[in-house]
Amino acid sequence: MHRQPTLFVSHGAPTFALEPGLAGPRLRELGQRLERPAAVLVVSPHWMTPTARVAVTERPATIHDFGGFDPALNDIRYPAPGHPALAQRAIEALRAAGWPAHADEHRGLDHGAWVPLLHLLPQADVPVFQVSLPGRLDAEAAWAFGAALAPLSAQGVLIVGSGSITHNLYEFRMGHGADERYAAEFAQWMREAVASGDCERLQFALERAPHARRAHPTAEHFWPLLVAAGAAASRRPTTTIDGGIAHGVLAMDAFVFGAAIELSGAAAATQAA
Repeated sequence: MHRQPTLFVSHGAPTFALEPGLAGPRLRELGQRLERPAAVLVVSPHWMTPTARVAVTERPATIHDFGGFDPALNDIRYPAPGHPALAQRAIEALRAAGWPAHADEHRGLDHGAWVPLLHLLPQADVPVFQVSLPGRLDAEAAWAFGAALAPLSAQGVLIVGSGSITHNLYEFRMGHGADERYAAEFAQWMREAVASGDCERLQFALERAPHARRAHPTAEHFWPLLVAAGAAASRRPTTTIDGGIAHGVLAMDAFVFGAAIELSGAAAATQAA
């Protein structure tokens, strides 16, 4: 099985399922360019547990874990099958790296998984399973958690960290979208950090990047980026996909670690080794 790259995707608000903006079509094209994986493993901040849990569900349900949005979102289903066998290998890989991990026989797909997958793999014909984020992570631990999952890439699993380049819920809810400059500046710094392949720069982003505290008042939506980078060990080349800024404050970029992907127009930029 061909070794898969790893991805980070910004899943934005749940309305991303209905309002694709710039990012939706570009994720769809990315999905068409990638080699078909044996399964997709998603790490999302919307499933955090004291210790890691891995969904071994055969038919994961679509979880509508939000409220106050368009009721049409509750009618959406993403009926991808699970992959219990590869999920079990994820448990084994985590345990081998010293992370306590347990099977979860009931977990479905939260919106951090199914919303971006609606665009990336709209046919829902590739198996998907989730791995929870362990609680109390820091940057070093998030990176190491991704590194523990790295063996799955060689088994044809597409590891996806689903979070957000910027995630200030207060500004999103209060409609402070008129000033998107800070989000753009933070996103640009992150693009440069990913392009550099500098592990230290990525891990210290929330301490060094401009507007980091405003972009991420809490860090849980940033950790999936470090999980994806850690799973790739910053393999080159990397591809940055410009997803624009939704609602004035949610930067929607995606990153591919370990593959050069050419998309139409100027949607993607690739940095070689």
